[in-house]
Amino acid sequence: MFGDRTVAYGAVARRTQDDWTGVALRALAEGGVAAVAVEPLAARLGATKGSAYWHFPNREALLRATLERWERKRTEAVIEIVESVSNPLEKLRLLFGRVLENVEDSAVELALLAAKDDPVVAPVLRRVTDRRIGYLEDLFGELGFTVEQARQRSVLAYSVYLGQAQLLSSAPDLVKARRALVEETLTVMTHRA
Repeated sequence: MFGDRTVAYGAVARRTQDDWTGVALRALAEGGVAAVAVEPLAARLGATKGSAYWHFPNREALLRATLERWERKRTEAVIEIVESVSNPLEKLRLLFGRVLENVEDSAVELALLAAKDDPVVAPVLRRVTDRRIGYLEDLFGELGFTVEQARQRSVLAYSVYLGQAQLLSSAPDLVKARRALVEETLTVMTHRA
């Protein structure tokens, strides 16, 4: 069965590394870093623990691969999509729209922030934060803001994103009009005093 990224040999389906990191991301969103544990993930996949250890020498390696997948999917792939647009204001609109919409992705973000001191999570979280803020600085710079203004606005915009993630998790009824929120955020972030 190639469509679901498993390879069947007789009646036994072999799970891929991608299968494992995918289920680990879902578990991370639902239960935090502690939920990325081989035995419960194996049960969710209908696989054996040995399958996990075929791809990853230990739980830490599985967590690291899961975080790398999250980084690619939620940072690098989003930046790639945004870069397909030429106008910097439209890039910001697209970026804000992409990142302020997904509840599951917000849950992963919050789980990682809650585990910010974990030795596997900490360097990835820092690298992603630096990359995202740096990218936002570039966009605000393209809009003509000074280096200092671009830095301040990028930190503020990232703070809005993290606050939105928290609200999506704890009080989703407060953020029903997400498109209006994106537009208001853009208006505030791009306003020149």
